[in-house]
Amino acid sequence: MQYCGVCAIALARAFGIKLCQNKYAKLPALVTPCKRNPEDLAILYSNRAASYLKDGNCGECVKDCNMSLELSQFNVKSLLRRAAAYEALERYRQAYVDYKTALQIDCNIAAAHDGTNRMTKALTETDGPSWREKLPPIPTVPLSVKEKLAQMSAGNATQPSPTPQQNAPSDKEIKKAQALKEEGNALVKKGEHKKAIEKYSQSLKHNPTEVTTYTNRALCYLSVKQYRDAIRDCDEALVIDSNNVKALYRRAQAHKELKVRARVFIIALQLLIPTQRNQTLTRALVTRSLFF
Repeated sequence: MQYCGVCAIALARAFGIKLCQNKYAKLPALVTPCKRNPEDLAILYSNRAASYLKDGNCGECVKDCNMSLELSQFNVKSLLRRAAAYEALERYRQAYVDYKTALQIDCNIAAAHDGTNRMTKALTETDGPSWREKLPPIPTVPLSVKEKLAQMSAGNATQPSPTPQQNAPSDKEIKKAQALKEEGNALVKKGEHKKAIEKYSQSLKHNPTEVTTYTNRALCYLSVKQYRDAIRDCDEALVIDSNNVKALYRRAQAHKELKVRARVFIIALQLLIPTQRNQTLTRALVTRSLFF
């Protein structure tokens, strides 16, 4: 049996726990084009593209983003995901065009600014000073599209959502968590990683918002070869701080040990994005540590 985009999305949400191990990979059998709901189907393709990108399957990511953008021409997430896939495939001109298109829609997208800067540097090195002359045409985003997206953003901003303060730990809890974390740090220095894991776990019960506790426990998990647990902790850390270098680096190490090479490449690419936080982590270090 086949379903339209809306029904497929409903199925994906209903069975999300089962599908999360292989995100959206089973959905082609569920989906047929639905003329009544092109935007919903565009979201579905874009979500599966994100899964492909995370798995390092950049070719399939590009295909799904193309489908998404045919249905919803200026879907920002699809543009950014396709740009990242193009960048990983070293198709820098196409990546530049997508990053610039995304910036026309929203000039405040940091990932698009960073991507544009990286592509500018890469294209200057490969094509020389006249690299702009070799670019494909950059689409012009209509004003009506910008206004529609601005209205959608304003509508989302008015919806009530839980604030971090509502679930913030008390000062007492923070102090207790810090003390347990320091005990864990002391155990790490002694090489007692399993005992340190216990201390970090106790610390997180008191303060689950401390990013360094997750990255420290991830380091311990790496040491005891619990690589999937290390990845989980790095993912938690990146929810709190998406640019945390230790989390990105340790997650890449774990994926390397699990021999997920394509995924390691994508994570290494994230590490090489120039930011104030990772200037001390050189290209040589990442390349030598992850690929040799």
